[in-house]
Amino acid sequence: MDPGQQTRRTVRLGDHEVTRIGLGTNRLTDTPAHGAFVRDAADAGIQLIDTAHTYTGGDSERTIGGAFGADRGSVLVATKGGFGPGNGSPGMLRDQIEESLRRLRVETIDLYYLHRVDPQTPLEDSLRTIRQFVDRGRIRLVGLSQVGIEEIEQARAVVPIAAVQNHYNLRERRWDPVVDFCARQGIVFVPYFPLREVAGPEVARVAARHGVTSSQVALAWLLGRSPAMLPIPGSLSLDHVRENLAALDLALSSDDLDELG
Repeated sequence: MDPGQQTRRTVRLGDHEVTRIGLGTNRLTDTPAHGAFVRDAADAGIQLIDTAHTYTGGDSERTIGGAFGADRGSVLVATKGGFGPGNGSPGMLRDQIEESLRRLRVETIDLYYLHRVDPQTPLEDSLRTIRQFVDRGRIRLVGLSQVGIEEIEQARAVVPIAAVQNHYNLRERRWDPVVDFCARQGIVFVPYFPLREVAGPEVARVAARHGVTSSQVALAWLLGRSPAMLPIPGSLSLDHVRENLAALDLALSSDDLDELG
C-alpha cells in the first residue's frame, strides 16, 4: 500500500476504464423500485454492476435488463453461471448463458464469470464452452470466481481472463497471493463480500479520526491494497451507494494501516 496517496479512481477492464467501486445485486428483485434504483446508482457513478444467473431466482438479471437493456451507456454488467456441482458442464453452461442473455436483454454480455469450478467437469471443458460464446461475439470478457493461481493459469490456456472474483476483505485475506498475482498480470481483482464482518474497534477508531463510516474505511483499505482491486459492495440504498463511492476519496495514513493490521 501507498499510505496517504489518493487512490486512483478507475481501473481498466477490457477496453473500458471503470470506477473502482461497483455494485453487487444479489438481493435485487424485479420491481419498478429496484429498476429505478440501479439506474440511479449508474447516474451516481457506478460503472460495474455485478449479478449472476442464480441471484434472486433470475430476478436480478431481469431487473437489470429491464432497467437498461442494450442501452447501458458507460455501465458494464457482469454476470455469472455454473454455480454448483454439474452446472459447469457444457450443456448446462450453454443454457445458462443463453438465459442470461435473454434476461439482460443484450446481444453481448460484458463480463461473464464461471461462478465456481465444477467438481464434476474439467475446468477446461467449462471454459471451452464459454470461449465458444466469446468467439461468437456473445461474451466480451471472461472471469473466474473463488479460484487460486493454478486454476487461473489453467483457464488462461483456454481463454483470456480479465477478472477474478474471490471472497476477500479486511478480515478475510486468504487470497492475498491471488490479489498480488492479478496485479502483476493485469487482471482485475473483484472482492465479493467486501464489507462482511469487517467491523471492529480499530476500524471504528480510524473511521472516527477521518469522520467517515467503518464501511468507507474497509473499502479504502481494499482500494489501497492493490491497484487491481474493484470491490462490489451490495446495496439496495442509493445513500449507501453514494457513501461507498465516497471511499474513493479517502486516503489512509501509515498509522491507520498499522492500526488496521
